[in-house]
Amino acid sequence: MAALKGYGLCSLDSVVHFPCPKPFEAYKRSSRWVSPKAAVVPNFHLPMRSLEVKNRTNTDDIKALRVITAIKTPYLPDGRFDLEAYDDLVNIQIQNGVEGVIVGGTTGEGQLMSWDEHIMLIGHTVNCFGGSIKVIGNTGSNSTREAIHATEQGFAVGMHAALHINPYYGKTSMDGMIAHFQSVMHMGPTIIYNVPGRTGQDIPPSVIFKMSQSPNLAGVKECVGNKRVEEYTESGVVVWSGNDDECHDSRWDYGATGVISVTSNLVPGLMRKLMFEGRNSALNSKLLPLMGWLFQEPNPIGLNTALAQLGVARPVFRLPYVPLPLAKRLEFVKMVKEIGREHFVGERDVQALDDDDFILIGRY
Repeated sequence: MAALKGYGLCSLDSVVHFPCPKPFEAYKRSSRWVSPKAAVVPNFHLPMRSLEVKNRTNTDDIKALRVITAIKTPYLPDGRFDLEAYDDLVNIQIQNGVEGVIVGGTTGEGQLMSWDEHIMLIGHTVNCFGGSIKVIGNTGSNSTREAIHATEQGFAVGMHAALHINPYYGKTSMDGMIAHFQSVMHMGPTIIYNVPGRTGQDIPPSVIFKMSQSPNLAGVKECVGNKRVEEYTESGVVVWSGNDDECHDSRWDYGATGVISVTSNLVPGLMRKLMFEGRNSALNSKLLPLMGWLFQEPNPIGLNTALAQLGVARPVFRLPYVPLPLAKRLEFVKMVKEIGREHFVGERDVQALDDDDFILIGRY
């Protein structure tokens, strides 16, 4: 057995023999550790995306869009997506000249979706309408890991561009914000969304100007106000107003390309007119009460209530959203009649609806 030990064999008794592990020093002398590729190559990522993505879009095509609707997601009574109602709503947008839709944004309640639901809805929209309207998937997240994965999947199912928000709640430093956006920017056309009222942190111009060095930055959805809009447009950065009540002035006085709108869910033709046909203070003034009504409570509470009253979506709410009270619903009925029912989506007469007509769902 002594001879066998010289060949790296050990013995517990005279019968059982098995290889001995090499001493640590032997490994240390003969092996050299090599860093894995992902640790040393900047921006290394798994090649999930094909280079032949369906509906691949040039960033300039996104920059040219003037009216983009942050589209509502309707629900069935059990809380699943009502794709029939969704398709009708998207078709109405197309018929009225809307050029793009944000799928699964705040208005579309992406924050209440699983990622499976989210990507499915983006893919469904591309499959049904991608040849007629630009599909911009909200694949942003406060988790960079989630944002990367969702954006890969979104482009893989054919979305034309991604919408990205800065990390919210936990927030990060300015350098961290830049690193977050750089992690997803290389995948395709990207709109950065600045809404400090929801994220708790402003995206300052210094970050946007840094991101504008990327050919994939399509522009910014800006909610801070028209002075910020002007700062970007004077520097050649494309901006969409994120505030419906400011979008007319943003477009015609401060250089915004257009609007990413909630109100266009309800009156897409009038919102297109507001963005395409020059200054129209009379139309803007006519729509301002409706815009104020929509945002008296956090979006999308007002929109969900309105679409239910118009018969375009079932009166189903995923909690924590609940409908506006009856007094506010009666205000909407009056508003529709003043603006003209023919300008609103849907064909049924507007109704106030009773409290018992609404379905509130906590599990879905």
